Amino acid sequence: MTHSPIPAEEVRFFSGSSNPALAASIAGELGVPLDDTHITRFSNDNLYIQLGATVRYRRVYIVQSLTPPTNDHLMELLMMLDIARGAAASEVHAIIPYYSFGRSDKKDAARISITARLVADLLKTAGATHVMSMMFHSPQVHGFFAMPTDPLSARPVFKDYLATHDLSDYIVVAPDMGSAKSAARFAKSLNLPIAAGNKERISDTQVKISGLVGNQVRGHKHALVYDDEIATGGSIHELSRVLIEEGVENILVVCTHGVFTRGGLERLADVPQIKEIITTDTVYLPPERRHPKLKILSVAPVFAGAIRHNLHHESINELFVFGE
Repeated sequence: MTHSPIPAEEVRFFSGSSNPALAASIAGELGVPLDDTHITRFSNDNLYIQLGATVRYRRVYIVQSLTPPTNDHLMELLMMLDIARGAAASEVHAIIPYYSFGRSDKKDAARISITARLVADLLKTAGATHVMSMMFHSPQVHGFFAMPTDPLSARPVFKDYLATHDLSDYIVVAPDMGSAKSAARFAKSLNLPIAAGNKERISDTQVKISGLVGNQVRGHKHALVYDDEIATGGSIHELSRVLIEEGVENILVVCTHGVFTRGGLERLADVPQIKEIITTDTVYLPPERRHPKLKILSVAPVFAGAIRHNLHHESINELFVFGE
């Protein structure tokens, strides 16, 4: 479908400091400028932020991934939303490619916060009228938002890239049962069998996978490991060990959010059977931290497509994370 150009005077695009490269790519896909954001600090370490263009009665889009330093980036986003609302923007869209607080989605210990819900409330209080993100950690996170929210999928981007690979003897493997449904959708789109790890989390950095559930892995020489995010790489490293014991010789690792903290990328790249680690640019990784095995795909077309569909009052079901 051919769309009329987006009226640049009716929209304003801004970026926080977490991922200006992705923000610029999304704006470029839409054919609108990325306006300046001035971010400094007072002598007492308080943030000072000023949007560099008028937003009065315009649709405002603010792009900010909640990546380390996560709390600083969250505060930036809240302040920018508040600025736009206070300056009479007609709509305030929070574009959050990586919603890291989504991992805190349930009360599984005494006296803890369900922070995914808390931050969703803060976004509304700050002035967001709409939220757009990619691949929440779990489906229930969507329900924490009290405003229209679009959780998008990177599956079309991965599928296009993997079309250049011969996947005829591959099996898709999820690290645990929690990610099995998403992995099953991905496997279905590739016409591949699916299996999942039986994972027990011991700590934030240590897991144990005691076996595999689902389609028999033994007999497959190639596996495609699919997850929503990788931080320290503990789960994928442990799953790779189990797969190698089952006779898998080649592993492709695919994840939406490549956070790669505490040497997680190097930890996986050091496994000889892992041939490629494929992720997206929801989390910015500077060139000096990248590895030859790492492939970064841009999700700017997905976000731009969803924004364009919303502007033209069209369905975005094809981009929706839980759609088929």
